[in-house]
Parts: sequence; C-alpha cells; structure tokens
Amino acid sequence: MLPLSEKALRASFVNASRKEVSDLTPPPGLDLLDWADLDFLGWRDPKMGRRAYAVVPTVDGESVGILFRRADAMPRSRPQCSWCQDVRLPNDVVFYSAKRSGQAGRNGDTIGSLVCEDFQCSRNARTAPPPAYEGFDVEAARLRRIGDLRLRVEAFASGL
Repeated sequence: MLPLSEKALRASFVNASRKEVSDLTPPPGLDLLDWADLDFLGWRDPKMGRRAYAVVPTVDGESVGILFRRADAMPRSRPQCSWCQDVRLPNDVVFYSAKRSGQAGRNGDTIGSLVCEDFQCSRNARTAPPPAYEGFDVEAARLRRIGDLRLRVEAFASGL
C-alpha cells in the first residue's frame, strides 16, 4: 500500500458525510506505519467506540475510504474473518457494516462483513501457515493468502 497523508486519507472516504470525515480520528502513528506490510489501512476510532475505518487501495491506484459501524451483538460462536480467512485467529472477529455510497446509502442500504476486530488481517495473512504435508511450499501459501486478502478487501470496497 502506498503511504497516505492525513489529508489524502480524509479525502478518500466514499460513504461518509463531511461531518463524519471531520470527526474522524486518524490512526495513531500514521507517519510511522510500515506501509509495505499493509494491504489496507484499518483502525477503530478511540473516541467513538462503535466506529471504525478502512482505506483500501484499488487496482487503478485510487484509495477508497470506508466508514464502518460495529454491531452491538457479538457472534455466539467463534467466527472466521471474511477478509483474511485465518482459521488460527489470535484475535476476535466482529460484524462491521458500512452504508453504501451515493443515493443507495442515503436510502439506508448497507453492506457488512465479519472482520478482525482491530483489522489485523494484513498481519494474519503474512503469518506463515503450518505445513499441510511434506513438501508443502509455505512461502507460496503465504503469498497466496496475501493476494487473496487483497482481492477480498478490494471486492468489498467495490460493493460500496
């Protein structure tokens, strides 16, 4: 992912009002992030407990910012993250919804997904999977997981 300034980050949001964008709390240490290890930038707003954000790079080089709302209820069983699909998750997964952009969002249309609570998907995808069998190419599997994560996150962003 290419580095973003706070101004570019705020300008990327497609499903948030100007008020919501102005109230946005940028992620801590934005200037210190290791952008090369991020497939998207996601964070929870420390001032507003149920609000979260993600900025997703697209194939055409644009960034799509998404404002999320966290569901009040927690799933009863241990769900799998729809983005990283890590079966050995070291973190909680929650349901986040996002209103669609444009007229659909103004009409109340939303989309949602089960996602790692603190958006740890990039880190989870980069963790080497256990060898499934003798001769299993762990590095190829890790690279495939990273590529698949990018595809799923971009597909979600394109659905806005």
